[in-house]
Amino acid sequence: MMAGDTIFALSSGAPPAAIAIIRISGQGAFNAVEALAGRIPAPRNPSLAKLYDPKDSGLLDEALLLTFPGPDSATGEDLAELHLHGGKAVVRAVKAALEGLEGLRKAEAGEFTRRAFQNGRLDLNEADALGDLLTAESEWQRRAAATMLGGKFGAKIEGWREEILRASALVEADLDFSDEDDVENSNNTTISNICDELVIDINSLLENPPVEKLHDGIRIVLGGPPNSGKSTLLNALVDRDAAIVSDIAGTTRDIIEIPVALAGIPLLFVDTAGVREKSDDEIEAIGIERAQNAFASADIILWLGTEGEGPEHSNLVEVDSMADDPNRIRKSDDALKLSAKNGEGMATLTQRLVDIARDLLPPPDSLAINARQRGELAKVVDALEGATSSEDLLIAAEQLRQARLALDALTGRAHTEDMLDALFGRFCIGK
Repeated sequence: MMAGDTIFALSSGAPPAAIAIIRISGQGAFNAVEALAGRIPAPRNPSLAKLYDPKDSGLLDEALLLTFPGPDSATGEDLAELHLHGGKAVVRAVKAALEGLEGLRKAEAGEFTRRAFQNGRLDLNEADALGDLLTAESEWQRRAAATMLGGKFGAKIEGWREEILRASALVEADLDFSDEDDVENSNNTTISNICDELVIDINSLLENPPVEKLHDGIRIVLGGPPNSGKSTLLNALVDRDAAIVSDIAGTTRDIIEIPVALAGIPLLFVDTAGVREKSDDEIEAIGIERAQNAFASADIILWLGTEGEGPEHSNLVEVDSMADDPNRIRKSDDALKLSAKNGEGMATLTQRLVDIARDLLPPPDSLAINARQRGELAKVVDALEGATSSEDLLIAAEQLRQARLALDALTGRAHTEDMLDALFGRFCIGK
């Protein structure tokens, strides 16, 4: 991959479709448009034109053309869009014509966004947020990604950086002038106050639930002994026959995971094998072991067994899921009584799950940071605490420098190619 290349790719959904959009970015973008259309439209002015194959002058399509001169474009360089009819043959023919032009090549995954980052059109955190927005499947995920993409996080980071620079300047002043006779007061108190306030502000963000909960979904594990109604309840919760229901004990032997969204919140329901102390069936025994592991990683457990026999968990909800069956397992008075078969009480259970899940997710429209961002912010906090705890001004200066480096890594001012490859590689080809 060469940064100076002119690249192109289909940036809309896979054909057939009403419209297909091919993007071209790089110094040869406008020349490519001229090669196909015979002219270059005025910037940001949609223009209808017939496209011809430069090889044989055959008509390719009649398309809407748009040009965006750099650096004021999505990628920070000359960018053109061809809005084609969305048939497979049309898209294939236009892409073949572009590939035949000298200096043009197909874009790699995430290369348009990577160029936007490299040309200063967005920082690393905005690129992360854009990826999250493109993959968002629930309303909660969309709102979190949109908040991060809106620049609020970048503004906060820049404010932190300015305060650290101010503290660094005070440290340098003390180092440069502390031996002067007319220097009466030290800046140590001011420096400590700046660092302490930054630590409080950053830690308040680190204390929020991680954004990975939004990506993976709140993990809700159904547990209980054989024939306690777990699979029936799972099917009722996800509104389809996801698990086999049978009166034969041990029917469910492996983990079944079903992702859904309720009230805009991503959830992952997990059905498990019936739990009992001992099984002579080797396969069932493995299923029971996997069920125990699922309990350990659960965010919420729906326990369908006898009161007091469920695993210890802060979010364990005891469920009496067969309230219409006189022969059911007896539960405590606090158990949610419902019938997964006729729907009685299901709305109450769903609302309980939504209420618990909300507390486990980052607050809506707040900054929700990922593992990479948390790691860099933790380095900033460590460095700031090191700066305030040291009486040696040289060490304090170095700790503040480390804090700035961690912020630079957070925004992408300092980065490694391997890290960029991993981040932008998750984007689609046309993004």
